[in-house]
Amino acid sequence: RRRQRYVEKDGKCNVQHGNVRETYRYLTDIFTTLVDLKWRFSLLVFILAYAVTWLFFGLIWWFIAYSRGDLDHLEDHTWTPCVNNLNGFISAFLFSIETETTIGYGHRVITDQCPEGIVLLLLQAILGSMVNAFMVGCMFVKISQPNKRAETLVFSSHAVVSLRDERLCLMFRVGDLRDSHIVEASIRAKLIRSKQTQEGEFIPLDQTDLSVGFETGDDRLFLVSPLIISHEIDERSPFWDVSRQQMEKDDFEIVVILEGMVEAT
Repeated sequence: RRRQRYVEKDGKCNVQHGNVRETYRYLTDIFTTLVDLKWRFSLLVFILAYAVTWLFFGLIWWFIAYSRGDLDHLEDHTWTPCVNNLNGFISAFLFSIETETTIGYGHRVITDQCPEGIVLLLLQAILGSMVNAFMVGCMFVKISQPNKRAETLVFSSHAVVSLRDERLCLMFRVGDLRDSHIVEASIRAKLIRSKQTQEGEFIPLDQTDLSVGFETGDDRLFLVSPLIISHEIDERSPFWDVSRQQMEKDDFEIVVILEGMVEAT
């Protein structure tokens, strides 16, 4: 029968947070919030971050030219404007883009007779560097997330309970499809099921460790070829008092977590 999973087969947690009142906490860690966004929203924020700063400083450059009277002396060659060849908002917007991206001014260039423009140029250069560092950092972290690397880690479709060396064991298999190895790989397993304590307290999603070799060091894997991971069902195992018929009826889930560092990165 189809059961609602706590963790999906692709590794995504099937948990949705509801009734979160202190949403401002997400903004206190804006970097992680942007990294956790979906790609379409991340690209939207990436584009808006640059477009808004270009428009904002373009409007200020146009306002400086307007307040100094540069737009009224476009044909006056004896007049020294703040920015040469700035004749409207479009050219001010282009000058803002050229300043922040350091593309190269061409025939639009700031003069030394505009102290407010020099201050604005310094502010835009500093703010532009901050925007570049922040947004490029977000994109780099988002691209280097291990979600896609996990696609080449394959677990067996089914776990089995069988005898191994005359001991009853719960076993499954894991393998890595890539040639680049996972360094310091370790594995652990959690049993998730509802539990009622002796005092009558009901715990809906109780987590219990399943030993997969922590005492002997077998949980640290040399994942070059597919390996069989084994959990011995002994007196310390939560499955010790569970029969085969009860196991087929019980509603529980086993979550296996494989951790390690990618050799290439």
